[in-house]
Amino acid sequence: QTATHDITKVWQAAPADAPLGIESQATAGPPNAATLANWEKRNATKIATPLSTEVRQAAKAAKYFPPLESVNRPAVDTAAAAYYLTRRPQTLRGWASRSGTGPLTPLRIHGRLAWSVASIRRLLGVSL
Repeated sequence: QTATHDITKVWQAAPADAPLGIESQATAGPPNAATLANWEKRNATKIATPLSTEVRQAAKAAKYFPPLESVNRPAVDTAAAAYYLTRRPQTLRGWASRSGTGPLTPLRIHGRLAWSVASIRRLLGVSL
């Protein structure tokens, strides 16, 4: 259930002499968006989120990066390489700045980092 659904139940079930607050909306009509946002902010600890931040970020990233098996470019940028290696981009930048500290060494193209797709596949054991 979403918070909007829960608050609608409160609004419908609130008695006419309910104390001030979200329940007082029962006599004035349904709560507006600002009232709902304020209620959710005050009760954030009471509302359980079904997905963690990491899961949402992974789902969002999956929309932008194709499967590694289907990548046909010789190199990818840091964000894509980090996604495929399940690391943060800053970790890969650290590997690049301290040569030899990470499992991969990037190419530098006009000051930008390019990570070899073949090296990423070899490291992950992905074959074509």
